[in-house]
Amino acid sequence: MAEPRPGRSCPLSYRYGAAALAAPASLEAETLWVAGGLYGNRFALERLLALYEGEPGPKALVFNGDFHWFDADGAEFRAINGEVLRHRATLGNVELEIADPSPGAGCGCAYPEWVDEGVVSRSNRILERLRSVALAFAPEMNSLRRLPKFLVASVGGARVAIVHGDADSLAGWRFSQECLATAEGVAAARRAFAAAKVRVFASSHSCLPVLRSFEGDCALANNGSAGMPNFRGTRYGLATRISVRPRAGAVCTARAGTLHVEAQPVDYDHEAWVARFLELWPEGSDAHASYFRRIAEGPEYGLPLARCAA
Repeated sequence: MAEPRPGRSCPLSYRYGAAALAAPASLEAETLWVAGGLYGNRFALERLLALYEGEPGPKALVFNGDFHWFDADGAEFRAINGEVLRHRATLGNVELEIADPSPGAGCGCAYPEWVDEGVVSRSNRILERLRSVALAFAPEMNSLRRLPKFLVASVGGARVAIVHGDADSLAGWRFSQECLATAEGVAAARRAFAAAKVRVFASSHSCLPVLRSFEGDCALANNGSAGMPNFRGTRYGLATRISVRPRAGAVCTARAGTLHVEAQPVDYDHEAWVARFLELWPEGSDAHASYFRRIAEGPEYGLPLARCAA
């Protein structure tokens, strides 16, 4: 058996398989917001909660992992953890590796080969720093260990699978824009819809957004990051909104039967977040090297790339 490669290997404990998602729904709503990749941005959290509070009718908010990352400060970590867990949440690799680490997993990102080795090494060290902060908070660690790896919701009577990575693994990359740009990736997604018996997949993990329609009135929404910009030259995060009713302001939309699937902007206080990030991760730090340019200017990713037609 090959030796684990920290940050690249995917622990067996992360895997559940698409058939597990065929389980009965554990929550019902007319409107579901799903936010992955908050990354410890408390300003994005405040804005997201304000958007959600303004939503009418039966609703639910799910944080589908990696709500921690840059919050390497005890008070901030504890506050974000408490606010997030007032709602429904699933594990991301970040939460799993700070609360219940797997030997050799590193950050638990299971980065594919197209990701630079420097990014992998820095992510492993970011996780180590965050874990050193988090370990002081035993109740919070226990609450994270109890979180599920996925959830299934019924939205307007249609089944929605909420995952962090993909249909098979908490840190899977098959719902990334890189995979969904290939015929093999699209075929794998089609098989996942059939095995999970769902109308919509809502994911995150790969950190760049995709909103793609599939035949059979299905849709796949990867919100990229709620706590960082997702497109070149922008200053807002994204959250996925799935509802029986449309909402104005969506960056990108798709339909899944009667459901409206939307990428909604989370327009947090950019200046305040940049200032706080630099306090925690100044120039020369691992997070600054990996993320500051994206936080300040957005990634080299354009909106048309996120719209993948069926």
